[in-house]
Amino acid sequence: MTQAEFPRNTPTLGNKANNHPQAWRWQDYFTFNVDHKVIGIQYLVTAFVFYLIGGLMAVALRVELATPESDFLDPNLYNAFMTNHGTIMIFLWIVPSAIGGFGNYLIPLMLGARDMAFPKLNAIAFWLNPVAGLLVVASFIFGGSQSGWTAYPPLSLVTAPIAQTLWILAIVLVGTSSILGSVNFVITILMMKVPSMKWDQLPLFCWAILATSVLALLSTPVLAAGLVLLLFDLNFGTSFFKPDAGGNVVIYQHLFWFYSHPAVYLMILPIFGIMSEVVPVHARKPIFGYKAIAYSSLAICVVGLFVWVHHMFTSGTPGWMRIFFTISTLIVAVPTGVKIFAWVATLWGGKIRFTSAMLFAIGLLSMFVMGGLSGVTMGTAPFDIHVHDTYYVVGHFHYVLFGGSVFGIYAGIYHWFPKMTGRKLNETWGRIHFALTFVGTNLTFLPMHELGLQGMPRRVAMYDPQFINLNQLCTFGAFVLGVSVIPFTINIIHSWSQGELAGDNPWQGLSLEWTTSSPPLIENWEELPVVTHGPYDYGHSETQPLGTPEVSA
Repeated sequence: MTQAEFPRNTPTLGNKANNHPQAWRWQDYFTFNVDHKVIGIQYLVTAFVFYLIGGLMAVALRVELATPESDFLDPNLYNAFMTNHGTIMIFLWIVPSAIGGFGNYLIPLMLGARDMAFPKLNAIAFWLNPVAGLLVVASFIFGGSQSGWTAYPPLSLVTAPIAQTLWILAIVLVGTSSILGSVNFVITILMMKVPSMKWDQLPLFCWAILATSVLALLSTPVLAAGLVLLLFDLNFGTSFFKPDAGGNVVIYQHLFWFYSHPAVYLMILPIFGIMSEVVPVHARKPIFGYKAIAYSSLAICVVGLFVWVHHMFTSGTPGWMRIFFTISTLIVAVPTGVKIFAWVATLWGGKIRFTSAMLFAIGLLSMFVMGGLSGVTMGTAPFDIHVHDTYYVVGHFHYVLFGGSVFGIYAGIYHWFPKMTGRKLNETWGRIHFALTFVGTNLTFLPMHELGLQGMPRRVAMYDPQFINLNQLCTFGAFVLGVSVIPFTINIIHSWSQGELAGDNPWQGLSLEWTTSSPPLIENWEELPVVTHGPYDYGHSETQPLGTPEVSA
């Protein structure tokens, strides 16, 4: 996509456009607004606020773990912080920002559409998230949910019942938001792309969001069912998961993980889409293996539904089931590897501009490979049984989710901030942000693998003194990560109001979002664009992008 032309015979919105103001005021971002761009920014800002809350909880946890004794957080409060840190980071930070934020802002722009298919449904989906977040925070009035983010019974049935009820209601609301948003994305991508766009001209971010949405529609209702049954056990005297009354706690684990392992792909597939947009633009080179990347997203969507039992190898799982899910877990690594190799091949020989967006994208490659390799080891039943419920697991999923998802979110913000605001983020502050984040991530989570191999259990506030040195190193890394947010926040606030003007296309991108103004018009275009070439056709003289002259990093 896109060098786009604007022929005079393309229909415009006529009087509809005149019903809107020329630009949204800041107050409009606090209202029930149906513009997909406003909703995208609402998602991103709200998610970042919860990221700060969850991050403060993480720092408090690491302060407690700096010493073997329980001398900073009461054990019950430690359990509540641990539970809600994971809940907030997954359900209120990564998923809403990656899918809701970038997805809502970019999908119509990349398709050449005026808006999402169902604008009001889109707004409803967003406003369920702040309500869910308030329920999570309010649960601390009643002691906070203390059963871990998995909420396994019978523990979740006997600790802080009111707080646990609020936690369940919050997750059901987030799940409902995800279902509504997914329906919207699927219909929008399938039905609303500009007529001149062929399927092999669809940006890879759109393929990633399509696969993510299908996966969410298939898996989220299963989690909702499990949580509703848990809610009944907790409040209405039923015994679906009460072992002393004939309930089956393992059934809950199946219901939970049938969603919650695909949830890893709900968090990482949109990030893969962001990577596929950032890397070719800043390497000035066509994406390597377009069809392989697109089809691998769909493959992850399918195979990702058949790996959940590797979380349950120690739950009395039969031998044949362990073998099947070990194989399926190893298979799902193949389409992920296809993407990694494609991005590396795109970088190879490219004219790389080491912008902040590109630095975070390259950092993601190293982090995700590290997390992926440790994930493959845990996908094999014998090794998983050995390290189950140790800090090896904690180190693994933080490399995948923080080193993968959060690095990708940062890459996307640095890349599309000029489109959203019309101004550039400061590159010096961006590089400082990247350096602190990269160092802090490795200092925090790399030692956890060794802690796990030595046998330190997860989810405990007090531990054997032999683990103190590595824990203190992790705590120091957590402080570095906490500090890394400061230059980013300053950069965002300052650049939004006083940053360097970016022009409409500062990165010389070829996808459709770069053919409209920065920030875009309320109706996106005066006249719908016509696609004349692919979104990654860099290096071809006939595909020079519209916008300002190319600038070096």
